[in-house]
Amino acid sequence: MADGAALSSKRVALLVEDEFDDRELTGPLDALRTAGATVLIVGPTAGAAYRGKRGEAIVTADLSAGTARMKDFDAVVIPGGHAPDRMRMRHAMVDLARDAMEAGKPVAAICHGAQVLISANVLRGRTLTCWPSIAIDVKNAGGLYVDKPVVEDGNLITSRKPDDVPAFSDAIIRALAGAQSIAR
Repeated sequence: MADGAALSSKRVALLVEDEFDDRELTGPLDALRTAGATVLIVGPTAGAAYRGKRGEAIVTADLSAGTARMKDFDAVVIPGGHAPDRMRMRHAMVDLARDAMEAGKPVAAICHGAQVLISANVLRGRTLTCWPSIAIDVKNAGGLYVDKPVVEDGNLITSRKPDDVPAFSDAIIRALAGAQSIAR
């Protein structure tokens, strides 16, 4: 879905903290922008720069999590790496993910991104995948862990690792293409 107008009415919140997995952030970011979506980087502090754990990417937050409201977005994306462990300590980021899940909007988490959803207490009864080392945490949070490149369970989209980024990005784009635009 490379048509730059396909998602032109869609707005996506991409959560960020230091030590994100470079490919798990830049892959979906580039794919969504190529498909025409407006992607805003949401971090703890607007205007602050955040560095990937491999040092391959640095992104600047467009918006602080404390001022972001899910009503202004069509979806939320949570990259992995070490960043989710930091994100889950930020109530505004956890609240944004919880609000998106409760609103039935697409929520996409890759690798350790599921840690934010565990903290949001939204995984009970959901089927998902993640980095294998947190599978037990997903199970303890009431989720059903499966080892697949991409798992789609209603509005929840999850993947395991950087190698899954192309399929993960495609699933997010499909979900957004099928979702209704937010009312402005």
